[in-house]
Amino acid sequence: MRIWVARPEPGATRTGARLRERGHVPLIAPVLVSRPTGAALPEGPFAGLILTSGNALAALAEDGVVRLAGTPVFAVGARTAAAAARAGLGPVREGPGDAAALAGLITEALPSRGRLLHIAGAERKPEPAATLARAGYDLHVHVVYAAEPVDRLPESVAAALCGIESSLDAALHYSRRSAATALALAGEAGYAEPFGAIRHYCLSEDVAVPLAAAGIPIHFVPRRPREDDLLAGLD
Repeated sequence: MRIWVARPEPGATRTGARLRERGHVPLIAPVLVSRPTGAALPEGPFAGLILTSGNALAALAEDGVVRLAGTPVFAVGARTAAAAARAGLGPVREGPGDAAALAGLITEALPSRGRLLHIAGAERKPEPAATLARAGYDLHVHVVYAAEPVDRLPESVAAALCGIESSLDAALHYSRRSAATALALAGEAGYAEPFGAIRHYCLSEDVAVPLAAAGIPIHFVPRRPREDDLLAGLD
């Protein structure tokens, strides 16, 4: 299948490579662009560092990595945990891939309700902050990047949707915001109907919400919000 990868970089290129390994043809055309904020890291120390996004880690300045060395890391999933270890952070605790479950891991590991630092993007879900706040933790959110939508539907996608180039079979959606942005851009460009006709694979039910609300059939949602499970649905 020819599959549109709409997620931001650097994840888009990585996903494209995995699609090629499975015999698919990726169309890498992000609808969101991640830009570092340059915000100064707050003063420590911290009992734990929370990572719910690999993009957040990539946007963290080098001096920030040095300052946080030795701080226990709680990473949302395997890929983020591995990236944190490669960056020299840790010790690293790997979560199950879900932000709410990550909060549970933190409360078990740090029962003293210490001061925590969450390295995150400007757009983020309520968890794990909501659970940790109710549990009495002193949580500081440090925004290191913001994902901004592109101005218009990428030309390569428009050409594929209208059949000028090879037709588009499917799209992969990794966040609710990227799915909503792809939907909006397709509509603004006049390609709402062909966009709705392709197969849509969503990382979670939450990601699928804007598409489902627009009446677009969702072809596949994995039981767990993991890329391995999402790509397995292509088979």
